[in-house]
Amino acid sequence: MPEFRLSGFVESRPERAAQVSKELEVPAYSDIETLLDDVDAVTVVVPTPHHFEVARKALLRGKHVLIEKPITATVEEADELLDIAARTGAVIQTGHVERFNRAIRAALPYVKHPRFIESDRLAPFNIRGSDVAVVLDLMIHDIDLILTLINSVAGNIAAVGIPVLTQTVDIANARITFDSGAVANITASRISRERVRKVRIFQPSGYLSLDLGAGNGEFFRLKNPADLHALVASGGTPELTDFVERVALEAPEGEPLKLEFESFAAALAGESPLVVSGADGRRALAVALRIVGDIERNAPSLGA
Repeated sequence: MPEFRLSGFVESRPERAAQVSKELEVPAYSDIETLLDDVDAVTVVVPTPHHFEVARKALLRGKHVLIEKPITATVEEADELLDIAARTGAVIQTGHVERFNRAIRAALPYVKHPRFIESDRLAPFNIRGSDVAVVLDLMIHDIDLILTLINSVAGNIAAVGIPVLTQTVDIANARITFDSGAVANITASRISRERVRKVRIFQPSGYLSLDLGAGNGEFFRLKNPADLHALVASGGTPELTDFVERVALEAPEGEPLKLEFESFAAALAGESPLVVSGADGRRALAVALRIVGDIERNAPSLGA
């Protein structure tokens, strides 16, 4: 990417650091403090429990950070990072990469006052990310998307989940009722045989079906609701296709991770606002942790 020059990276394992340095032909730094002397911005891709300590060091030096999701392990840590950034003028972007998914970018112009959203994210087991519950590993992607689409405060949350392969929750479901009256039903699993990433959005103007894995979707919307209601009231038998049109959802091609970094570069250059701010990351984290808390409260006693 011409917007960036890759200065190097920090890797705690010497053998791995040497391997990556050779493959990418960039220097491996022995510690983050030395790296920070040579950079304007960093991307934080360490395990979630270490996001805070690494990002904090960078922000205290006034370095801009792109932090992989979830932004931190706790809301208190997120709040401290946001406070530091406000003092130093550094930028925080959260790595909710699904915001840049082609299906989401195509759907956004058509989303208006959604009333119900159903989201399914199923994936085969991967050791990466298994240090935290599936809610913070996978479901948080959909939490961020739903908060963006509904744009309301999450009210009541009812959730259930169980560990299967790890010591933390591997499959979970959450139902969120928003202050606007909208409802979201979210399922996430990392013990599935197949990958599924689908979102369904129901709103007064129609129904959107999105396949995030394929990067496409479709919108079924009423052509003229008044005509349909009048015909039904008169006892007529309308053909559905006479009143419903299918709109193929399309957006420009673009690899989501690359688009995410391009948005980060544009924000640092003052060319556009942040697409996914640190505050957005904090908002998604707060809801995710409420879901985790409800799962823990609802978990049956092992001795029962």
